[in-house]
Amino acid sequence: MKSILYISLILCYSLNLFAQQPKVNTYVLGQGITFNGEKGYKLRLNGFVQPFMESKSYSDSADGTFNRFRMRRLRMRLVGDVPQYKIDYRFQIDLSGQSEVGDASSNFLMDAWIAYNPTKRIKIKFGQSSSLTDNRELTMGSQTLQLPERSRVTSAFSTIREFGLFASGNFKTGGGTYLRPFLAITNGDGLNVFEKDHGGLKIGGRLDFLPFGLFTNFGQFRQADMVRELAPKLVVGVNYSKNNGMSSRRGRESGAILYLDNTGAGSLPDYTKYGLDFLFKYKGFSMLGEFVKSSATVPTEITARVRNDGSTSSTFIVNNKQDITNYVKGRMMLGEGYNIQMGYVHKKKYSIDARYTHLEADQHSFLNNGTFYNRPNYYTVGLSRYFTRNYGFKIQASVTYAEMAEGSNNIFSAPITGNEWITRVITSFAF
Repeated sequence: MKSILYISLILCYSLNLFAQQPKVNTYVLGQGITFNGEKGYKLRLNGFVQPFMESKSYSDSADGTFNRFRMRRLRMRLVGDVPQYKIDYRFQIDLSGQSEVGDASSNFLMDAWIAYNPTKRIKIKFGQSSSLTDNRELTMGSQTLQLPERSRVTSAFSTIREFGLFASGNFKTGGGTYLRPFLAITNGDGLNVFEKDHGGLKIGGRLDFLPFGLFTNFGQFRQADMVRELAPKLVVGVNYSKNNGMSSRRGRESGAILYLDNTGAGSLPDYTKYGLDFLFKYKGFSMLGEFVKSSATVPTEITARVRNDGSTSSTFIVNNKQDITNYVKGRMMLGEGYNIQMGYVHKKKYSIDARYTHLEADQHSFLNNGTFYNRPNYYTVGLSRYFTRNYGFKIQASVTYAEMAEGSNNIFSAPITGNEWITRVITSFAF
């Protein structure tokens, strides 16, 4: 019901801007429908659908394969531009019931922000949006991914979307180079919070440097080199964020994990994350590299934890002894990881891609969880067929070999030996 209300409000506002007989541009598959109004007003409606299949098996198991069929993404997006007031905005919903990294989700709302552009080089945005304080892969559109699924570095450490204030710049720095700074001040709880907002603010930023100029056709925010850059293009970046008082594993939700002091007041750990990454493209070849590391600071005032049913407990048992600090850390995504992937898009729009991802958990970290993680190395090869250069229609398949550490489980949390094989197929149709 809320999603229908959001859509109605945005449509009413947008159509009001175009009351003076707007003109419709010629429709092109993958680019949506654009309405042009008086005084430069623009409104674009587009979206995409991604049916998905995944199959898992284990090398030392006779349990067979575990298959999963689902709608991976079903997005609708409304983007507007009001140059008279230096304003642009975006509204996006997802009706698949899945989060960006594949977890079950009841959140329909993905993006809902309005931006003011005081100059052509500076944008100030307020609302719910993806944050550039995550690794570089999260800055790239879901319909432009090089492989059927994002890397495990992304699923392990990223916040994905946050609600707050965002500022970004795009400055020429001489010799054809560019510098792109980004600053975010958010609630630190991921998507918009409808109930109590726990903890303090999250503050972070990113700094990108482009030594060879800007990418063609927003190529910095798309994975494969579909436009086949005629000159080498490179972006190198660093990012940092600190979440003051986090109530979840990595800052995606509010109130999922709560702790109290001896007065019954909330006392939450701080979560710090930093990383560096790069993206290179040239004549159909692309390479993406990312490194992320996280750490936590646990308050000494914590004396109790809140269970899922709302009751409290003062037991924090780790290795058969009371250990509050390491118990708290064991429920957070702590450690480091790196991801490197590359691929080549042939002129006939076939792409061959490969990825290697490594995760290294801290001694006390949820990254040691045997069912969802506890797999230090992932090796992936993929094949894609693009039918248009604007991602209007594509089919992708990949095979991943994951090394399982001791103590790993299958998808039903049953102990298992051997390693994991994952086959994925996805079709993407944008309109």
